[in-house]
Amino acid sequence: MQIIISNSSKEPIYEQITNQIKSLILAGELKEGAALPSIRQLAKDLQISVITTKRAYEELEKAGFTYSIVGKGSFVAEQNLEVIREKKLRVIEEQLGAVITNSREIGLSLNQLQQLLKILYEE
Repeated sequence: MQIIISNSSKEPIYEQITNQIKSLILAGELKEGAALPSIRQLAKDLQISVITTKRAYEELEKAGFTYSIVGKGSFVAEQNLEVIREKKLRVIEEQLGAVITNSREIGLSLNQLQQLLKILYEE
């Protein structure tokens, strides 16, 4: 499992870790039951605080992506891909709603917005 931390990102380090592990799980690169590195080992590998890594793992568990067994570590939880897809779809709808509001505020037409979306999507 490779995680890349960007010090120039505005996203907190624990969120960078959380989001990258979520992506690996959703992409099927981390399978159900797979063990994650220990909190201490990941902190050492990334050269960050154990507290930061612990928070990332807690967020993953809270979101249902992982589970922990005391004395054994953290593992990838079984994922209901349909539920995850619905959650992601809802987030996309919310974000697109904000985009549409902003587009209307600056007078961007639907056609211009579609062209912009197409360009960005194909990058």
